[in-house]
Amino acid sequence: QVQLVESGGGLVQAGGSLRLSCAASGRIFSRDGMGWFRQAPGKEREFVAAINWSGIITYYEDSAKGRFAISRDNAKNTVSLQMNSLKPEDTAVYYCAAATNRGGRATTDRREYNYWGQGTQVTVSS
Repeated sequence: QVQLVESGGGLVQAGGSLRLSCAASGRIFSRDGMGWFRQAPGKEREFVAAINWSGIITYYEDSAKGRFAISRDNAKNTVSLQMNSLKPEDTAVYYCAAATNRGGRATTDRREYNYWGQGTQVTVSS
């Protein structure tokens, strides 16, 4: 059974940092593109960051550029999202996802991800 399990969410004050991790099991994702998305209450799930299979190519949503950093450890089958300078508008449930049919490319398109974690809550207080 393929699983993606996120961890590292929590409550933090504005300006603080959190590091989210996603552990994969049931499949080796080292040849797949991986991504992070988030969903705030009443809003659609939106793209945050993506990384290709090798970790060389990354994409970020505009508000995440310069504050967030996506990385992966293929030996451990994990992907992480370091989030700095957090803002109240970053509050959301954050989801890890894998795109296994894209030849390892990073993608910003939610529709191209076919495995999803259950999400971890990030709350940023002002």
